[in-house]
Amino acid sequence: MARQSKYPEEFRRQAAALVLDSGRTIRDVGRELGVNHETLRNWVDRLRQERDGGNSGRGELGVDERAELLRLRRQVAQLELEKEILKKAAVFFARETER
Repeated sequence: MARQSKYPEEFRRQAAALVLDSGRTIRDVGRELGVNHETLRNWVDRLRQERDGGNSGRGELGVDERAELLRLRRQVAQLELEKEILKKAAVFFARETER
């Protein structure tokens, strides 16, 4: 019987996409998310394989579509990073107002 992961599939995909689309290292992203870097490496490898060869039976993306997809993935990665920064800032300012 396959072991159930403690991380939801959507989290695994987003974490792997963050590595692939942001240019950050697996160790940095893993440390930030609290995920073992080897676990994250497996997720990244799986997503990379999907992106490289996962279009069987669905037709290939055109050059413009592929460029748009890459741009959107980078934008999502940037927005995720900004969201995390804002969360940390909110916690910081909440603590400051309690003083």
